[in-house]
Amino acid sequence: MWHDLLIALALVMVIEGIVPFLSPGATKGMMLTIAKMDDKSLRVSGLVSMVLGVLTLYLVN
Repeated sequence: MWHDLLIALALVMVIEGIVPFLSPGATKGMMLTIAKMDDKSLRVSGLVSMVLGVLTLYLVN
């Protein structure tokens, strides 16, 4: 189980690093936009992301 979790974490790190590597300017703009968001919007977007992730895991397995 720990092995699978570490593999998943490593893949997340690789995927998360692609955009800043390819387009650092766009990444800075995106971070500024996120910094300007109110807490409720940020929480809702995080919740939507988690739900989509869980649904994807369910469909894959």
